[in-house]
Amino acid sequence: MSSKLTRFLQHYRVFFGFVFAVVFLVFSRPAAAWMAGGFALALVGLAIRMWACGHIRKEKALDTSGPYAYTRNPLYFGSFIVAIGFGLASGSWWLAALTIAFFASIYLPVINVEAEELEDVLGEEYTEYALNVPLFFPRLTAWKKSGRKFDFQLYLRHGEFNAALGLLAAAAILALKAYYYF
Repeated sequence: MSSKLTRFLQHYRVFFGFVFAVVFLVFSRPAAAWMAGGFALALVGLAIRMWACGHIRKEKALDTSGPYAYTRNPLYFGSFIVAIGFGLASGSWWLAALTIAFFASIYLPVINVEAEELEDVLGEEYTEYALNVPLFFPRLTAWKKSGRKFDFQLYLRHGEFNAALGLLAAAAILALKAYYYF
């Protein structure tokens, strides 16, 4: 994928996510059983995102504490789990598949570009991290133990609660669609 296109996706990924969410909500056909399982899975993804936001410092230093000891991209991994959950809750196999395809087409190029940027900025430190911690799917054990703990104020400062509000809004719309069949 070209560098220009990847940078474009990186810059507008949130906007495209909102556009896709509208399409998703219009075409979903939720059913109670699928919604319950899907929402439970989405909450797991949201918890992973929350955990990651309470650890990431977004500075020029490498974050390896909390979920960053298991995967280099816990925020994106959590978003992926949320996407799978909503795919299940949609009640439509093709919409679930499209959700996963949309996520992969936007986020995989972005993940790779961000990895290159971190390697450029952090050099050998990031190279060692990348050799020991998977890019996306988490390892089963922490790479290094860190004394850094979850910081709720950091979570709030990053505005991650907006993801929770968005999840609740989308879940409410799906619940209304399931109940009123519209």
